[in-house]
Amino acid sequence: MNILLSNDDGYHAEGIQILARELRKFADVTIVAPDRNRSAASGSLTLVEPLRPRHLDDGDYCVNGTPADCVHLALNGFLSGRMDLVISGINAGVNLGDDVIYSGTVAAALEGRHLGLPSIAVSLDGRRYYETAARVVCDLIPKLHTRLLNPREIININVPDIPYDQIKGIKVCRLGHRAASAEVIKQQDPRGESIYWIGPAALPEDDEEGTDFHAVNNGYVAITPIQVDMTSYNSMSALQDWLESE
Repeated sequence: MNILLSNDDGYHAEGIQILARELRKFADVTIVAPDRNRSAASGSLTLVEPLRPRHLDDGDYCVNGTPADCVHLALNGFLSGRMDLVISGINAGVNLGDDVIYSGTVAAALEGRHLGLPSIAVSLDGRRYYETAARVVCDLIPKLHTRLLNPREIININVPDIPYDQIKGIKVCRLGHRAASAEVIKQQDPRGESIYWIGPAALPEDDEEGTDFHAVNNGYVAITPIQVDMTSYNSMSALQDWLESE
């Protein structure tokens, strides 16, 4: 199996290096990842400046671009040979609920799926037990097959930050959602000018049983199928009625 591995934390991040090490025990793995942290880059592509892949001593690549750039570049002629699977991660921190809208980790997987390959995004609820998340991924890969998902869907995996033997199981979940984000943090730079930081993620507002939040918080791996089609089909009739009534 030939696996393309990317992330949004950057090539040197601990998560991607540990996952690559474990995957290489049974697969050929090529890393094409950002040259620095590009968290929350979502699915942005770099269109106004050139991308410059750098070939590293270990045979992998880092790119001066976003996670989606990396996968787009790798699968559109930059790499020779065929890839069988795209994996994005292991992200330092969960991508639960609304997080998937902003997540560069999820976006890299979506780009892989858009370009025709089965794709997985994997995130850890912390920064300690990356080996647990890597082992979960390695357990699941042999069970993947081409009919598992529709052509426009990926698998989003979130893993509790605990030892592998403490994982209670795996649950297929829907996305929960967070409350409104916290206000921005205002500070001053050394010259007295105002600067702003995006605040931390808000607490979950929908974390009831059946959500990805609930699963991870209770020691389970959460698996959520995510689709590219964001159409709200349930609202189409109501909108049509509204237009006709006007």
